[in-house]
Amino acid sequence: MAQFMVRNLEDDVHERLKELARRQGRSFEDMVRDILRNAILRQPEPRKGLGTRLAERFAKHKLDKELPELPRQNVEPQSFER
Repeated sequence: MAQFMVRNLEDDVHERLKELARRQGRSFEDMVRDILRNAILRQPEPRKGLGTRLAERFAKHKLDKELPELPRQNVEPQSFER
């Protein structure tokens, strides 16, 4: 298990954490571990990029050949004049 030290924690925050732990009948360390664990578990998973999502979606089709490049097409701008 990892350990770390929190420096420069405000005295009033430290006292309030100790008091909260005491009221709940828990150790200070157990209280802080629980707060940190819950803060991380509430975070949503990071979104996957478009390329990753497309690769996952088409993985079941087992495409083993390179797809041919589509030929370029000249596109004329749309004219809104009558």
